[in-house]
Amino acid sequence: MFAVDRRVLAKLQPVLQRVLIVDPNPHAARTLVEIIKGLGAAQIVVETSEERALEKAAALEPCIVFTERGGDGLDGESLVREIRRSNMDCRRAPIIMVTADATATSILGARDCGVHEFLRKPFTSADLLKRVENVATKPRDWVEAVGYVGPDRRRFNSGEFSGERKRRADKAATGSAALAAAKDQCMRILAAALDQFDNDPPQAARSIREQASTLKSIAMKASDSRLAVAVGALEVSLVSGPPSKETLAAPIGTLLAMCPPDVKKAG
Repeated sequence: MFAVDRRVLAKLQPVLQRVLIVDPNPHAARTLVEIIKGLGAAQIVVETSEERALEKAAALEPCIVFTERGGDGLDGESLVREIRRSNMDCRRAPIIMVTADATATSILGARDCGVHEFLRKPFTSADLLKRVENVATKPRDWVEAVGYVGPDRRRFNSGEFSGERKRRADKAATGSAALAAAKDQCMRILAAALDQFDNDPPQAARSIREQASTLKSIAMKASDSRLAVAVGALEVSLVSGPPSKETLAAPIGTLLAMCPPDVKKAG
């Protein structure tokens, strides 16, 4: 283990309080455990299968998850999707996918299932430290949609793949531009969630609640009373009974009417 600045280690501690490692290969898991111990991890649990990992995640509520992409009894991408779409407190925890198969397809697959970082085997202690430091010190916006649940993919940067399709971090907007961009994304997700409601009602309802909460915050920051009233109507529909596509169509339609035509057709 190489020397790490104490100030850096202090920043890592919140995400290293409870660590879940999922890897069917005992040797690979031990290597990972030793490095993470060196970073000051408080509690480390290792599981070898997707089924056991989900059970342990519910019991442990890990602050960070490391998962191999695949192996006997394990589909890493499936595991990530299950965690992201669960009701566990750890559903938003940073997830780092580890694999020797660092192709464009596997990296994009990891990004699209909802991981925060991608780590290629063989890796060094410095490689792992960089990934942990990224998730600990560079928080990413959360996207709660129907087709995708996880950290903002526009800021995904694996550090491994340099092909034409790699997407680099976007320059962050500020002030009114940031509010406008956040509002636009919420509206697009609302349109898509309503359109896809029958495909996955629980996730669609969760997505709509998340967008309502964000839009309410935006309305307050922008002093937009019209938006606030429309969001309030949506919130009433969400709590007045089991949400359905029929009961949510009108309040969401009112919100989408405030948007440009391309947003209204986002679903």
